[in-house]
Amino acid sequence: MTNALKLSARNQLRGTVLDITKGATTAHVRIGIADGAVITASITNEAVDELGLTVGGEAVAVIKASDVMVGVG
Repeated sequence: MTNALKLSARNQLRGTVLDITKGATTAHVRIGIADGAVITASITNEAVDELGLTVGGEAVAVIKASDVMVGVG
């Protein structure tokens, strides 16, 4: 990624695109980050194309949430 984008979100996790599964309008993008953890994002197919996302390419998962839920089972 050559252009740096500054964001207010502090949770920015850099990783490698493991898989892109496109549906009718939405794609699921799996990004592998440190220690084998995987983040899955649902974004539009158009966003996948505009960002030029490809399997094996670099991506940053930006997480901005007002609530985080934790559970045990």
